[in-house]
Amino acid sequence: MTTPAFDTALTRHARIEVPIICGAMYPCSNWELVAAASEAGGIGIVQPLSLVYAHKGDFRESLRKINLAARGKPIGMNVLTEQSSKVYLDRMSKWLDIALEEGVRYFVSSLGNPTWIVDRVRSVGGVVYHDVTERKWAEKARDAGVHGLIAVNDRAGGHAGQKGEKALLDEIGPLGLPVVCAGGIGDEAGFARVLRMGYAGAQLGTRFIATTECSAHPDYKQAILNAKADDVVLTDKISGVPVAVIRSPYVDAVGTKATGLAKLLLRNNRTKHYMRLYYSLRSLWQLKRSNARGAGYEQYFQAGKSVEGIDQVEPAGEIIRRYARAAAA
Repeated sequence: MTTPAFDTALTRHARIEVPIICGAMYPCSNWELVAAASEAGGIGIVQPLSLVYAHKGDFRESLRKINLAARGKPIGMNVLTEQSSKVYLDRMSKWLDIALEEGVRYFVSSLGNPTWIVDRVRSVGGVVYHDVTERKWAEKARDAGVHGLIAVNDRAGGHAGQKGEKALLDEIGPLGLPVVCAGGIGDEAGFARVLRMGYAGAQLGTRFIATTECSAHPDYKQAILNAKADDVVLTDKISGVPVAVIRSPYVDAVGTKATGLAKLLLRNNRTKHYMRLYYSLRSLWQLKRSNARGAGYEQYFQAGKSVEGIDQVEPAGEIIRRYARAAAA
């Protein structure tokens, strides 16, 4: 069956048919998943850390494999702008150059000032959408010259926001930029709802973990199928700021709040960036191990409250086509 085509700011900017973004996820953004989302008419977002460190691929070669499998349809790249490590920023800058050389023109930035990204991609006609959780960050992103905003609400996985989808749109929509909804969309009814609400599209993460193409451990996928919205809790122990994960015996055992020296360092303006870097590096290692070994090991299974609407593992393309048909109807 033919996939309906849409006309929104996101479809025009990203040059796609369906305004659905397969969000970048560590370690779940393997090249097969990114390619499947793009090939189906949405857009898969490359996560360099996932491709290079979790899946042991050469970044340029991985992009070429994705482009081939996606039959040349557009793909995107996630650019983290965290300022705590010059080595990391230099590496991200090189990855950005490679992506531009390989034809990537849609970028999702997060965690910092995206000005340098916008400046780099503008000359080749690239587009940047920036993750935001509230108006003050949206204003900074607008002033940096981004083309759109990804509104991360309180139902999102990963670094969730604090406001609901409607309240967040009401707050940042008047800034005049296209806004994509990120968080809580686990079924086609949710996708149709946010488009009617005025969003230019939707970014899905958790829904795409429970797909046949995603390399996540079967225990991770099953945890998503089993979980309800109330099973998703926030923990400070992954990156130093609240991250949404599925509650488990391990999460209960270690707690969800930073304590002792870590708590003090996170509160200090001079040390909080270093503490967050430490947490992030440690969590990347933990996430990679739990993804490989499953629920029988120390694990954080990141997920959003969209788990409520997910009841089966299925191909990424079928999800995009089903969501498109429902929204078009």
